[in-house]
Amino acid sequence: MLGGLPTPYRENPMNSSPLHAEQLSAGTLYRLFSGAVAPRPIAWVSSINAQGQANLAPFSFFNVASVDPPVLAFSPLLNGQGEAKDTTRNLAAGAECIIHIGGEPLAGALNATSAPLHYGEDEFTHAGLTKAPLGELKVPRIAEARVAFGCRVREVISFGDRPLAGNLVLAEVVVIHADERVWDGRHVHLEALQPIGRLAGSDFVRCSDRFALERPT
Repeated sequence: MLGGLPTPYRENPMNSSPLHAEQLSAGTLYRLFSGAVAPRPIAWVSSINAQGQANLAPFSFFNVASVDPPVLAFSPLLNGQGEAKDTTRNLAAGAECIIHIGGEPLAGALNATSAPLHYGEDEFTHAGLTKAPLGELKVPRIAEARVAFGCRVREVISFGDRPLAGNLVLAEVVVIHADERVWDGRHVHLEALQPIGRLAGSDFVRCSDRFALERPT
């Protein structure tokens, strides 16, 4: 080790042969993506099925896709058997969802909603969370979450039916809940929001160590 980095990276950064994606298994690619594309924000998504039963699940393949129109993007993967997540199934039945930003105080509850419950079981109840309305949406929001984006789905792009294939959800924001302690109408106060990010495996990261760079003109 030299300066905290593995010796090969310091001595010769060009010494690795390129890897061809088609030669890697889906599991290997997942571990590479989740470890290297990090930290990732987490979309905590509520939805309902055709019977009106609520579902709540976290997704770390998530970001902003557009500002005008306001569109958020998240991608539920098929599971290891090639089956769709409950959220994906629900959005096929009703094109509404609410994307929450959980924050560190709700990290335990957020993690609890990733449990493999049976379809139709209520993750709100499982995680001890309170349901609240948001605008005219039928989907409930998490009352304890300080930021929530109520959305109508514009499009879902499927990347196939193999295990770990993604379904990219493009969700247009139509109504917003933002706690005044977090957002003053112009700035988001990170000390109040306490956002967390996803790393690989069981690891998360806090947004407690920051630095600033002025953008060049």
